[in-house]
Amino acid sequence: MSSVVIAGDTSGSITLAAPAVAGTTTLTLPATSGTVNLNGPAFFAEQTGSAQSISNNTYTKLAINTETFDTNSNYNNSTYVFTPTVAGYYQVNANVTLDSSAALVTPAVISLRKNGTTFNQVWYATTTGGNYFGSSISSLVYCNGSTDYIEVYVLQLTGSTKNTVIAGGFNTFSAVMVRGA
Repeated sequence: MSSVVIAGDTSGSITLAAPAVAGTTTLTLPATSGTVNLNGPAFFAEQTGSAQSISNNTYTKLAINTETFDTNSNYNNSTYVFTPTVAGYYQVNANVTLDSSAALVTPAVISLRKNGTTFNQVWYATTTGGNYFGSSISSLVYCNGSTDYIEVYVLQLTGSTKNTVIAGGFNTFSAVMVRGA
């Protein structure tokens, strides 16, 4: 087995070892001068403060207004838009919970939109006697690093306005770069 040892500037070292099996496994880094960044943009935000009203039969942008972290300042917590400035593939996630206040079938949709157009959505419903209904969505999406942006919308079809449930982790929006372009 071949290996490469990289010594730290002041202490410690890292050893990169090739597997002892036939074949090749290649990690190709881009030809560049300067630093090669292996950590892409990532953010996590949640809805805090007052509940948001979601009208019946109307797609409404989810107001995710409080960032827990944003490694590259790509999430705008006043317009609720993620605009990554590094081209690549992003794992995008959202959670939505609404107050149903009734034991009925409560259909709703979480919609992830890229550049204003739905690229993935999840329909969900509940028939339990609980006061809340919610779901999550996760998708892998390519962003060009300059003009692409992502938003989360929710649609509910109960016949009346419903409010988002405000509590830690009920309404969230996050993304992380998993592979460069």
